[in-house]
Amino acid sequence: MNLITLIVIVVACLLGVGLYGLLITRNLIKIVIVLQLLVKAVVLAFVAAGKVSGHPGIGESVAATVIVADTVVAAVALALAVQVRMRLGTLDIPKISSLRG
Repeated sequence: MNLITLIVIVVACLLGVGLYGLLITRNLIKIVIVLQLLVKAVVLAFVAAGKVSGHPGIGESVAATVIVADTVVAAVALALAVQVRMRLGTLDIPKISSLRG
């Protein structure tokens, strides 16, 4: 088994765990964590694709860009989760989505 095959297997496992976690979780903070897991799988896939194509610098630069954008999105999502918790008293998605007004 070579390195690329191992990386593809790890990426597939991370994507599977991330999608499963996204389907079963109801807490906003846990959703942000699961989304981070999914993005890390994509970053690993970008680096592996760059290595396979023979241009590892391009894969690494795209991965760095994704990491920066993902960090900003995670910070905003966590700030919104804190505001939701302060205003509504819960982080449970079904309870939040049942509020209308």
